Amino acid sequence: MAGSDGNADALGGALVLGIGNVLWADEGFGVRAVEALHDAYAFPETVELLDGGTQGLNLLEPVVSRGAVLVFDAIDYGLQPGSLRVLRDREVPVWAGTKMSLHQQSFQELLAIADLQGRFPLRLTLIGVQPERLADFGGSLSESVRERLPLAVELAVLELVRWGFSPRSRGDEAPERLNSEALSLNAYESGRPDASAACRVGDARFLNRRHELESR
Repeated sequence: MAGSDGNADALGGALVLGIGNVLWADEGFGVRAVEALHDAYAFPETVELLDGGTQGLNLLEPVVSRGAVLVFDAIDYGLQPGSLRVLRDREVPVWAGTKMSLHQQSFQELLAIADLQGRFPLRLTLIGVQPERLADFGGSLSESVRERLPLAVELAVLELVRWGFSPRSRGDEAPERLNSEALSLNAYESGRPDASAACRVGDARFLNRRHELESR
């Protein structure tokens, strides 16, 4: 692996945060990425891996209490679906006039508050993927996004090593889950209804009206 140019002691600790909503197809990338990292690697106690879901500003204290923060998220860069981009430190937008994802505005607000409080992370890295499909309630990751999970994990490991935090490969070790077993990718995939059995795309007002007409 690449050599370290960071100082883990000076940073005081690291947070790896996956944000997103697994119920909206590729919006779940951040959560699935931090899960994949947790499944593959064990880290020292100074590194916390967290499924941040859509908690928004509730994540302020976990973010500002660490010197280094790495975030996985689905971000609309206007690129080819599945494209990965890595933004570091002040490249990560704090104030923005448009939303880059369904929940990104609240995370940008979080960073702005941290900045105003003088508690902006010493190191901040965003690993973002260009989503292919979002308007699919109950859908899972598209193939173009799912196949980028291994690379996203690799990029995260390299970044953490660069900061001075060295992981250990878990091998066949089964770690405790970051979240509920019901949220695991396998459980989610096997438990959700097929698209033919449950309409997952469209405006609820229109769908309710259509159901009313079809029931007459």
